[in-house]
Amino acid sequence: MARSKLFRFDQNTQADNVLEEGKPLYETIKGKWHELYFKNRNPIVIEVACGRGEYTTGLAAVYPDKNFIGIDIKGDRLWKGSQVAIEKGLHHIAFLRTKIEELEKFFGAGEVAEIWIIHPDPRPKLRDARRRLTSPRFLGIYSRIMQPQGIIRLKTDSNLLFDYSLDLFQSPEMQPYTQELVFTKDLHQSLLLAEHHQIQTKYEKAALAQGLTIKYLRLIWEAEKYRQQKVSDEL
Repeated sequence: MARSKLFRFDQNTQADNVLEEGKPLYETIKGKWHELYFKNRNPIVIEVACGRGEYTTGLAAVYPDKNFIGIDIKGDRLWKGSQVAIEKGLHHIAFLRTKIEELEKFFGAGEVAEIWIIHPDPRPKLRDARRRLTSPRFLGIYSRIMQPQGIIRLKTDSNLLFDYSLDLFQSPEMQPYTQELVFTKDLHQSLLLAEHHQIQTKYEKAALAQGLTIKYLRLIWEAEKYRQQKVSDEL
């Protein structure tokens, strides 16, 4: 296993579509993804905690008019997505190796149009609630890098995480910033399934094999309004 990881890490260092510590763009890319990497002005879509990048590569194959970035701290996971993108000739993809908490080091205000959160760790312990990728803490981070009206999507087999997220977005505190919220607690029996283009991660396949239902929500997030309110609250 150690030898396999070393091989993958070595390939990552040679892959132009992997941005990680030690590479020039890693330090200079913030606010300049369009100019320095993609060389176009197409919308940027990120997949946070992307793992093997099934969604990053799957969506990129469907939408050549958008730019995609898969983000994860695990280099051996990013390797898989990177290699798939290379094999398929998907040049409008990048993979960024960093913690989700550090997104603001790599994206400028308004640089991201859409965020996909696919089968993240549900963080079931109450003390870990702030580490859930839909918590107010992360919504604050997303709001500082998203376009004024960006799209957030969540897909999970966890009832706990989905109910937590849905309750949060529907709460009186968050309703001013949540627009066009649509959701289903059984994606595979919903018309919303078409939005996924038959893309499944290994986690979804395992969940379905266990008889679990897949939950999904999509919303337009008033990022600029949320950001301004938080600045006002701090004054």
